[in-house]
Amino acid sequence: MVYDTANKLAEEIKQSEEYVTYQMAKQAINLNYELKQEIDEFEKARYEAQVIALQTGKDNEEKLRHVQELYGQLIQNQEASKYFDAEVKFNVMIADINKIIGEAIQDLIK
Repeated sequence: MVYDTANKLAEEIKQSEEYVTYQMAKQAINLNYELKQEIDEFEKARYEAQVIALQTGKDNEEKLRHVQELYGQLIQNQEASKYFDAEVKFNVMIADINKIIGEAIQDLIK
């Protein structure tokens, strides 16, 4: 029964507005090679900044500034702006679902 519920949740996620919008935004980005490359560069820079912050316990100002500059440039593009907006909304939905599940099993992981 739990697996049935998990499979139903997976299907509902795939049918959600957040998922569909994010998927469409990703497809639009993938059709624009130059923009895809710019977003990939941004994602790589963001990841590197996060890794450094996790490893050192503090932000690397230079890396953060670079990430902010790339984002500032990308957000000027309407397709990129839609992509980032859709990504955030999808990630919020997934985080909310994870929080609900986490709260349900909290007594076991303390």
